[in-house]
Amino acid sequence: MISEQEAVPVTDEVLATGFDVRSGVGFDTRAGGGRAIRTPKTAELVARKLRRMIVDGELKDGDHLPHEASLMEHFSVSRPTLREAVRVLEAERLVEVRRGSRSGARICVPGPEVVARPASLLLELAGATVADVYVAREAVEPAAARLLAENGSEEAFDELERLVDETIPSSFADGTFGQAAAMFHLRMVQLAGNSSLSLIAGMLHEIYERHTMNVTRESMQRDAEKYEDHYKVFVRSQRKLIRLLRARDGEGAFTHWQKHMAAARELVVGGREDVEVRDILD
Repeated sequence: MISEQEAVPVTDEVLATGFDVRSGVGFDTRAGGGRAIRTPKTAELVARKLRRMIVDGELKDGDHLPHEASLMEHFSVSRPTLREAVRVLEAERLVEVRRGSRSGARICVPGPEVVARPASLLLELAGATVADVYVAREAVEPAAARLLAENGSEEAFDELERLVDETIPSSFADGTFGQAAAMFHLRMVQLAGNSSLSLIAGMLHEIYERHTMNVTRESMQRDAEKYEDHYKVFVRSQRKLIRLLRARDGEGAFTHWQKHMAAARELVVGGREDVEVRDILD
């Protein structure tokens, strides 16, 4: 929480030293400078400080911000300035404000879904195809498999095994195998413990999930027997991955999952390379 020693007035004059506060413009004084720099508004400076407290864990998911009066005194700012700072954080999905609530703004640490929709929109605007998305996943997942084998916990391996033993068979029975298969891929990356890989996987998850669901539905309707054969191959491959993970064979897990992704690409993307992301998300 906020400590007394940090209670320094957050004003343009104090924190934007070197800027012409009256004009709102400063100049880069480094060699070769001269580029105009906009002075941050006081509300932006307050938002920056609160954002850092969230990132550092001083304010945790589910916590409520201190009362307005406390924050106004701490930052030496007016109520309108403080509320503008909170609106900045609300727009970033870092806080949730319930109108009329007496408890104030609540911290809500965002997940990959916050960037997934804007990222999907950018892919749509760029005319990206499902083949583009799959190439990205082929770069991410084998690397995650190696990390998971080398650093993963037994609890992580147990979770993946439960997906293979329970969730995926039941999904095959009720016609939602595509969704469960996509979840296995996502959780495998997330359990590897690399935040950057997890973020990328989370951003691409909805696209991959929807496409996989469409493909498995079509396959089941077209040739149920062949669809079941593919399902059995998929599960055997998952079980082999889990054996490699438990054996801490990072290179083996990497190589196996590369082959798995290449084989899956033929089934999921083959003949559909030109399907665009915007068609999947419509």
